[in-house]
Amino acid sequence: MISNQILQNTMEGLKTITRVDLCVMDTEGNTLASTFDNAQDYAKAVLDFVNSPADSQVLQGIQFFKVFDEHQLEFVILARGDSEDVYMVGKIASFQTQNLLVAYKERFDKDNFIKNLLLDNLLLVDIYNRSKKLHIDTDARRIVFIIETNMDRDQNALETVRAIYSSKTKDFITAVDEKSVILVKEVAPSESYEELCKSAKGLRDILVGENLPDVRVALGTIVNEIKDVSRSYKEAKMALDVGKIFYSERNVVAYSNLGIGRLIYQLPIPLCKMFIREIFDGKSPDDFDEETLTTINKFFENSLNVSETSRQLYIHRNTLVYRLDKLQKSTGLDLRVFEDAITFKIALMVVKYMKYMETFEY
Repeated sequence: MISNQILQNTMEGLKTITRVDLCVMDTEGNTLASTFDNAQDYAKAVLDFVNSPADSQVLQGIQFFKVFDEHQLEFVILARGDSEDVYMVGKIASFQTQNLLVAYKERFDKDNFIKNLLLDNLLLVDIYNRSKKLHIDTDARRIVFIIETNMDRDQNALETVRAIYSSKTKDFITAVDEKSVILVKEVAPSESYEELCKSAKGLRDILVGENLPDVRVALGTIVNEIKDVSRSYKEAKMALDVGKIFYSERNVVAYSNLGIGRLIYQLPIPLCKMFIREIFDGKSPDDFDEETLTTINKFFENSLNVSETSRQLYIHRNTLVYRLDKLQKSTGLDLRVFEDAITFKIALMVVKYMKYMETFEY
């Protein structure tokens, strides 16, 4: 569970303080971390020591120490030198490694619990029993962030997020697939969705600075009990998908701001096809020319304001009216009438959804 890099950093730190060379080997005599070059020369001695009943011994100017995890031998520490001072440093190194084992095991247990919690793999009674055992508050306000990169899960993203929230012991960072990092964040009583979105944008900016330019962050809703964290996770997943379909220009998407896109996302495809067939008489918005599509989108962007739309398109007002009249004749919908505009807008979003689902299937 402890990476070799962590062990290496620990041994080098201890050597800097004590000036004693140290090495960590596994029970098969493989060197995991060392501050001196010829550590592998002692592999056979380590294997003999593993099979001996002693917890420490001195051999060939090296002191050997065993490190256990719940009575299971995990590591052998080598301290170079046979003096009492070196013995003390070796014991300190063993104690530090033992503490690392406990800390990483606890983190692993919490990580495993959070993963199963997110995926709804736990019974209600297990959620509360394990929360109590792991000293996790069951009634805290929490929200789930999903951080997605444009590639398979990048270890740099995972470690960067962990580093950002390392001082916040009540937040949890994990991953349940190869494409995203998940942050289960504790929310302060006064913290609003607006502030949480700002936090998400700040997090994204940091990751972009770490050479991860195509990061998207999705937020679920705030939940008040630990059993509901999985709901916030599902909401964040939906926000991620709905954002890709309807709000591709947004890098941070909150479930609470999905609007009508959230409803369309939950429609069955056969119903969508029937709706489009009825609205466009068997045609598709893809059949419209580029000029018509640009006009439609700009008209919606300007809240059906004819004057502002014609100004932004650099066309005469009468030219825009002509285009809208032409569209009305071909579809039977007048975009200047609010009800028709709503129908048309929904139809365009439904077509986007259908195209996304077709791409996803193939």
